[in-house]
Amino acid sequence: MKKILPAAAAMLTLAAASSPSSAQQQFEPARKLQIAEAIIENFYVDSVNADTIVQEAIVAMLKTLDPHSTYTTAEETRALTEPLNGNFSGIGVQFQMLQDTVYVIQPVAGGPCEKVGILPGDRIVASNDTAIAGVKMPQSAVMKRLRGPKGSVANLKVVRRSEPDTLSFRVIRDDIPVHTIDAKYMADPTTGYIRISSFGAETPQEFIDAYNDLLDKGMKNLIIDLQDNGGGYLSASVDIAKHFLPSGSTIVYTEGLRQEPQFFFADSRKPALTPRIVVLANEYSASASEILSGALQDNDRGLVIGRRTFGKGLVQRPFPFPDGSMIRLTTAHYYTPSGRSIQKPYVKGDTGSYGNDIMDRYKHGEFSSADSIRLDESLKYTTLKGRPVYGGGGIMPDVFVPIDTTGVNKYYREVRAKNVINQYVVKYVENHRKELQRQYPQENEFIDRFDVSDSMMTDFSSLAQSLGVEPDSAQITECAPFLKLVIKGLIGRDLFTPSTYSRIVNPINPIYKEALRIINSPQEYNSLLSNQK
Repeated sequence: MKKILPAAAAMLTLAAASSPSSAQQQFEPARKLQIAEAIIENFYVDSVNADTIVQEAIVAMLKTLDPHSTYTTAEETRALTEPLNGNFSGIGVQFQMLQDTVYVIQPVAGGPCEKVGILPGDRIVASNDTAIAGVKMPQSAVMKRLRGPKGSVANLKVVRRSEPDTLSFRVIRDDIPVHTIDAKYMADPTTGYIRISSFGAETPQEFIDAYNDLLDKGMKNLIIDLQDNGGGYLSASVDIAKHFLPSGSTIVYTEGLRQEPQFFFADSRKPALTPRIVVLANEYSASASEILSGALQDNDRGLVIGRRTFGKGLVQRPFPFPDGSMIRLTTAHYYTPSGRSIQKPYVKGDTGSYGNDIMDRYKHGEFSSADSIRLDESLKYTTLKGRPVYGGGGIMPDVFVPIDTTGVNKYYREVRAKNVINQYVVKYVENHRKELQRQYPQENEFIDRFDVSDSMMTDFSSLAQSLGVEPDSAQITECAPFLKLVIKGLIGRDLFTPSTYSRIVNPINPIYKEALRIINSPQEYNSLLSNQK
């Protein structure tokens, strides 16, 4: 018979003998949890893992709260925080898994791999004598092999197309920057474009560096692209907003049951930056994206163009455990300068319907027509200039742009889902890199002159069929213009920079096109900002 641990025995005795005083009743829930764990650990018919029991109990408790209070394991916590903290330690390559092999897209500029001579197109087949190619290793496991403490060594075996023998490289791991500015370029002679993928610790500095670079190129107007940006650090969005608002302007404030209102103001000693601003947003723009959008909208400092944003108006505070796991607990609501909460409705404990909200919006027709959006007049607020804005479910754009699904048919969705596009691009660039670099030494030359040919599309269709996507000539013809543009953008990204992809694909994005039109129409822009229709 299994021995009962002394602590457990004492706890069980205490449970049986306790008298229901008010103090004991106050702490009863916590004591019940401890006692339940001890009972399971000591009396359950089979062996149990105490860590798993406690972890599942924490998860179950948090599920009874709001949808954004969560528990993450140590590994999950690292995966979530590394992209936001600005760096991690590793070898410094952008890679894709292609047919069970690590294919190098680009070494990180100035990183360990670039320093030792690893090139785009190289295939990493082993790290420290452990094979990572041809062994069906998950990508997460590959990343563990390539990452490691700063100063540690990764002895890599590399296959290079132009070399008959496997190459060996001794790579000393270092801090690798994680960039959150996906793209920056001049959209026209006076309009700059900056895409922010998330709000991390280094985003404000990255942003101002990009801004100053575009300013040197003649920028007078600015498009900030927050489409699909799920958020990040509140402080990062606040720091960016400060650059564009007069000192003393409210950016956002937070308030909770156990937290006094905390206001964030623009406090720059320098004059606020003054370009015309348009923010691009859609249904996947959330949290910190909505803070920046709301601050510019409520202060009448810029226009929001696109579709209603996600609607996350809750602030989470991290509570780390010694083992590296973490609870992210909602401790406050945040409010835009006009006083509106943009948190969409939820039922405590019901994460299912909350998670289906985006699809419900789509089915209701909200992505196609602004008239389908339900606005609660009781949640109506006004901007500084008296423009109506609404709370209770995301940031409503000043200019609505319906979704465009042209070319996104069944065939396109299948080749995306089965990663055919990326695999084709990787193989094409691998086979034609030198030829492409010779023909298009400059990014502008590639953008202006390169086209995806019909023979390339035939090869693409053959690859797709080999990967389980049956050819359908009508469907292929329908999606070909869009598919060709995506392929061209990805080839350009591999040859040049992530901005190349945006420069190629953005011109067919309806939200981008409308933003570019309005920002270059001062009368219409100013009329929209001043509530004069």
